[in-house]
Amino acid sequence: MRAILSGELPIGSPFPSVRAIAADLQVHPNTAMKVTQRLIAEGWLVSRPGIGTLVATPPEARQSDRARLLDLDVEKLAVEALRVGLTLEELVAAIRERWAELKGGQA
Repeated sequence: MRAILSGELPIGSPFPSVRAIAADLQVHPNTAMKVTQRLIAEGWLVSRPGIGTLVATPPEARQSDRARLLDLDVEKLAVEALRVGLTLEELVAAIRERWAELKGGQA
């Protein structure tokens, strides 16, 4: 999901084969197949006969999905902020500033 949301796998692009996923992640092909089938069932992927599996328009993320996707990144950010001695207020200010930059000046 992260690769789709980040744009690494754009909408309409081919999704890697089950064999490629299994090899890349070093998991059994059956595991890769189950994950792919779940992503299809949840609307992240679409299977087209004769074409393959493609990235679909992402469904609206549920709150639990958003929290789960960010959890590890938030932890890394917090650990790094503590390591360099930032206060929580400084960290929040830095996030707000970057947010505004990314949204074109709109906080």
